[in-house]
Amino acid sequence: MRYAVIGTGWIAGSYIQGAARTGHWELAAVYSRKKETGLAFGEKYGVSTVYTNLEELAASDIPAVYIASPNAFHYEQSRMMLEAGKHVICEKPITVTPEGYEELRELAAKKGLIYMEAIMMLHQPHLGAVEDALQKIGKVTSARLDFCQLSSKYPAYLRGELPNIFNPQMATGSLMDLGIYCVYPAAAWFGMPESITAKADFLPTGADISCAAILSYPDFQAVLHCCKNAQSRLGSEIMGEEGTLVLPSISQLTEAVLYDKAGTPTPITGSAEKDALMGNEAADFYRYITDPAGSREEYEKAGELAFQVSSVMEQIRRQAGISFPGGSK
Repeated sequence: MRYAVIGTGWIAGSYIQGAARTGHWELAAVYSRKKETGLAFGEKYGVSTVYTNLEELAASDIPAVYIASPNAFHYEQSRMMLEAGKHVICEKPITVTPEGYEELRELAAKKGLIYMEAIMMLHQPHLGAVEDALQKIGKVTSARLDFCQLSSKYPAYLRGELPNIFNPQMATGSLMDLGIYCVYPAAAWFGMPESITAKADFLPTGADISCAAILSYPDFQAVLHCCKNAQSRLGSEIMGEEGTLVLPSISQLTEAVLYDKAGTPTPITGSAEKDALMGNEAADFYRYITDPAGSREEYEKAGELAFQVSSVMEQIRRQAGISFPGGSK
């Protein structure tokens, strides 16, 4: 199936490589605000068709689009492509607000289109192994979900530049970029919290450079932490009465280890290349499109989870004082 990419960053390149691995997708076009940037990016992947006008892309006969633009543009660009009859897979966060997501989810359903969030953990074949291991730790007593990663753009910021990831106008920051990977497993495995307490630290630009949240459940607390100015070496862990599940990568669920009460480790998942992980997203996107009846329950479950995650993210932002100029949806 032919598809176009909106965005020319490294994440778009990883998705293109992953989609190619599936054998289901053919890159047909690239959108970039600058023609020269789009041509240079497309040349890497054997594509010469470049759009600098979104309306022209929307009017094309390309049936599907992968959106990897800054967060502030996700809603607007997704709506345009859905209204034009195209299936859409959009990088996380799929929209800034849960209300924006619900609008577009309803639009997609009305038009018989697939509209999904590109979130790695949900589309990995090893997800089942991790969830099986989670059952073996018994009653959950505590959870610490952490994604602290030193941003490759942080040196540029320190030099006085303003990368998109540290610009609130782009609806970005540590929570939107990394914290969402902590919220997803919390919502998927523990459900919606009874209450949320959150704090954030901000750069002078107004972007949150780190954020911490406590999600309160009836019998335990889940502590979520993310930052973009330091590199964690410990990862995440979920503790239960019968053992502990250690997740070195909360976003990929790779190299997970289950420890029993005596501390004996059992490896659960191995390592995987980034483009392979993203290829699994692309494979499910294709399956949802081509087998709507067979995948409907899974697709709708993922959509409902995306809404719950967006709702938790919004509550964390309100608690922590994270806001974006312009009222992005």
